Amino acid sequence: MAHWFHRNPIKATAAQNFDLRSIASSGPANKICSDLREARSKLLDIVSNPNLEMSSLTSAVESYFSLLQGFVEACDEKGGESKLRYSIKFKWTNTLLGYEASSQQDVIFEMCHMLCNLGLWYSKHAAKLAGEKEDVSMDEAKEVHTCLRTAAGIFSYVKENLVGKLLTSPEKGEDLDTRILVAYMEQCTAEAQEVTVARAVEMKHSSSLISALANETAKIFHRADSSLTSVDVSLVGKWRKYLQLKYLFYMSYAHCFNGVTLLNKDKCGESIKCLQESEKFYEKAGSMCKDYAATKGPGSTAKPADHLFYKKLHALVKRTLDKSTRENGFIYFQKVPQEVPELEDKATYGLAAPQDYQLPGIHSSWNPNTYSGFDLSKAPKEDDAKDKKKEEEIKPIKEADIAQTGKDPKNSSGCIVS
Repeated sequence: MAHWFHRNPIKATAAQNFDLRSIASSGPANKICSDLREARSKLLDIVSNPNLEMSSLTSAVESYFSLLQGFVEACDEKGGESKLRYSIKFKWTNTLLGYEASSQQDVIFEMCHMLCNLGLWYSKHAAKLAGEKEDVSMDEAKEVHTCLRTAAGIFSYVKENLVGKLLTSPEKGEDLDTRILVAYMEQCTAEAQEVTVARAVEMKHSSSLISALANETAKIFHRADSSLTSVDVSLVGKWRKYLQLKYLFYMSYAHCFNGVTLLNKDKCGESIKCLQESEKFYEKAGSMCKDYAATKGPGSTAKPADHLFYKKLHALVKRTLDKSTRENGFIYFQKVPQEVPELEDKATYGLAAPQDYQLPGIHSSWNPNTYSGFDLSKAPKEDDAKDKKKEEEIKPIKEADIAQTGKDPKNSSGCIVS
């Protein structure tokens, strides 16, 4: 599904050399710093290219975060928090703020931002898998679903387990702002469920199940949008319009298939009302697509209105409404109700959820001997002017383009990842 997903940019960061020569008083301690520098650099290179295989990312994440754990957990008999947690200052940009950066002298801050980049990579890798060719295999569709759930789980992990440990609360609009993290988590969850909806349509599951799944998907997109209502519109205006158009589209889907269900139950009048409501939501989605395309803001621009999956819904709504109207005029003679029939509240199965995420355990290089090789009493006094000069330079990240096809899929649903 080429250009079906809106994606915000990868975050940039200041170079980090882990230069702790003044306090690293042993060979193993210096080796840890050297390994961290190389592992971080490698991970950042991989994160900038969503076209790479997932295995390359997993290996780089294991390497870097396991080494970094020694700066979080003490590796001696006392245990607890590492004495090294506040020894290095990290600086990161934020996805919605351009190159306006934030910094903290805290390894947890580094973990939060690097994990956000991982979540973005998984979401972009999913977009790559879904859009690079017109016939995605079942295994690839499952990988799209897994990537999106993994991304949602990472954003959830940062929100629930790390942000609260920071000594300084994030500024409004930064990536660690709870509202932003919730929006990313909900968006990725909703997009994972889009795969489920498309699969249900392609496999011709019951119209009631498809309606319920579409309704749930719309709700999740709505929650993602709602989490951004109090964020400056100049930062999230475009992003919110994407979330809103997806909400409108899936509400149209839900009412359409509820109309099909009611027609099959000989409730022709109610079916007509549902399909009329579906038409209204589809028209609103079309207007929102234009608004979204015209709105400036961070991120790549999705083009949902160009997709066969999107266009086939309109044909289905029209065809089913015509049938319901015709049958009602010849056979049923039922009154079309004033109120729209309620949608099924929750699907009985097929619902997506964030995948639980856990950080890698501590690297085998860390032990009491290595840990004791860091002596904080030898740390030099800060030279504020020198530090400030070093912090100012953040090089832009050159993101690799996500491979996308312009061809329509050759299946009945119109969705590639079904």
